[in-house]
Amino acid sequence: SAAPPTRVAALRQLVAEESPNLFAFAGGGGPSAGGAATSSSGAAALSERAVALAAAAGPVELDAAPLAASLDDRYGRRHTYLRISLTERCSLRCTYCMPADGVSLTDARRLLSAEELLRLAALFVRAGVDKIRLTGGEPTVRPDLAAVVGALDGLRPLGLRQIAMTTNGVALSRLLPSLHAAGLDKLNLSLDTLQRGRFLELTRRDALPKVLRAVDAALALGYTPLKLNCVVMRGVNEHEVDAFAALARARPIDVRFIEFMPFDDNDWSDSKLVPSAELLAALSQRQPGLRRLRTDAHDVARTYSWPGAEGSVSFISSMTEPFCGGCNRLRLTADGSLKVCLFGGSEISLRDAMREGASDAQLLSLVSSALGRKHARHAGLASPHDIARTKNRPMTTIGG
Repeated sequence: SAAPPTRVAALRQLVAEESPNLFAFAGGGGPSAGGAATSSSGAAALSERAVALAAAAGPVELDAAPLAASLDDRYGRRHTYLRISLTERCSLRCTYCMPADGVSLTDARRLLSAEELLRLAALFVRAGVDKIRLTGGEPTVRPDLAAVVGALDGLRPLGLRQIAMTTNGVALSRLLPSLHAAGLDKLNLSLDTLQRGRFLELTRRDALPKVLRAVDAALALGYTPLKLNCVVMRGVNEHEVDAFAALARARPIDVRFIEFMPFDDNDWSDSKLVPSAELLAALSQRQPGLRRLRTDAHDVARTYSWPGAEGSVSFISSMTEPFCGGCNRLRLTADGSLKVCLFGGSEISLRDAMREGASDAQLLSLVSSALGRKHARHAGLASPHDIARTKNRPMTTIGG
């Protein structure tokens, strides 16, 4: 008898029959007329039809060559981590991310549809991706976010192990119950200051109380360790390192101190760069007892903690001590472009290929070709100054 259809084929059949949007794969129907997010009950469970589609997924049939090899680059790095930007929009205007008046947004018709996004996610998972992180912009501004998470949750039978999200936390506390029920596993919150006035200066929005409520809500739902991403900038917030460290000692939080990186329109200069080694040395002197913790080989951070501490502090030295040797990341922008390196300007449009009728095998061939051109580190650029001079996107349109 004929082999059972793959999940992607079954999804295509459903699209052909019913032309659904992504809410078809999560119970409770679509968003309200006002565009509000799906209800927690709607996003909490996949519909019976989606469960049937997952059960119908048969063996991978995409070419004779092993699929996972399509995600290898010429340096032997296998890419099992996909970061998907769900939107270019953001509810904040962080000074290191975009200019005060925002950035030019892509026409909605050129953004990935929900069905295109799910097709690509399924393809990458079948090829060997086992972790997906949802980014933006700010993913919580997308009204179908819980349904997106629920649909991705249906890819677990194909090998997906983890669904994570990076968010600014402004709207998170009210959305988190539905996201948790839909299948969201891990959370990173971006938080660069614990002072309300400085938060307003950095983000151009007075929203720190909302973010702190989101921290409490995430911990209450068991998102531990909760990761807080803190971009450290000289003359701006480096004096708050001890306050963040105290937070990590008292609660199950991993505060991740990130070196300031150059992107289009973010006013980067090396005078604002605080090397991780400098931060670590100063913190170790002021709060002795820090010990290095063992982490995954692909982890971009070096993590430390103190005896008896609830949490930890981590250092992401993307400028001064690149960690490219263990890179396993791919980025899919909201408009469907694949970036194999955060700092490289080169992209390939999977959206255009799909809309021109490319098969899954042809799409995967494009991915493999892009990875074949990936450099050993930093897109082949020699220094942070070279990165700063290279035309790239603003961070909000790349996906954090």
